[in-house]
Amino acid sequence: MSWLDKVRNSIPFIAKRETPDNLWHKCKSCHQMVFMKEWEDNLNVCPKCDHHDRIGPKTRFAQIFDDGHYAVLATPKVAEDPLKFKDTKRYTDRIKAARTATDEQDALINAEGKIEGHKAVVGVQDFAFMGGSMGIAVGAAFVQGVEAAISAKAPYIIFTAAGGARMQEGILSLMQMPKSTVAISRLHAAGLPYIVVMTDPTTGGVTASYAMLGDVQIAEPNALIGFAGQRVIENTIREKLPEGFQRAEYLLDHGMLDMVVERKDMRETLGKLIDYLAPGKKAA
Repeated sequence: MSWLDKVRNSIPFIAKRETPDNLWHKCKSCHQMVFMKEWEDNLNVCPKCDHHDRIGPKTRFAQIFDDGHYAVLATPKVAEDPLKFKDTKRYTDRIKAARTATDEQDALINAEGKIEGHKAVVGVQDFAFMGGSMGIAVGAAFVQGVEAAISAKAPYIIFTAAGGARMQEGILSLMQMPKSTVAISRLHAAGLPYIVVMTDPTTGGVTASYAMLGDVQIAEPNALIGFAGQRVIENTIREKLPEGFQRAEYLLDHGMLDMVVERKDMRETLGKLIDYLAPGKKAA
């Protein structure tokens, strides 16, 4: 036995320290490593570069509603594969995979609760569910949210995040655009406000319909917002687009948004808007 083996064998065994796999979060913007707890305490916003990361409905509801208390509305039942669509995978298989990954029934979830003491119905699109794409289920959920708001005499607030229409549902997906527009007109007829908060990314048919019809248009910082992609536009008009084109701050400067609000200020801002647009007593 060599002297090195003797020395190594004489050292008392020390168990390897177990560390959680999710101790750190790597920012997608600045690529800095941040303690997961620090990142979560900062509302899933990078404390170093202020990058607002994408979040799902559960996290959003917990951040927006007072004391994190809310009631999720049951997801409407719709035909899941009306066109029997198949590309490299069957559409039904894609839906099952998305449900397993997100633990949600589809890309738009509604919940009821209070924001700064005011009753509100909030819808949140989950980009993790097939890119937040707008299909029959999303259209039905949007109408459900509006009807719940009318029933509760409360505003409807939607947080959009989508790559556009759901191609697996063809023309049926595009039909959700006028469907949501009619629902918004019903909300207005009831004298209730409709507030849109656009998050990264909000594109395609969602932008071309309910995302741009709010009484107040809000966006999170640096959110990508547009209809067609930048490369498609450049190839069409054969011109180079400006720096930051289709980002929230650019759209604010050019009149397409009313305000850009950081996540830490979102609940307070929404509470003030409800006060202005739906004056009355706060929820008991």
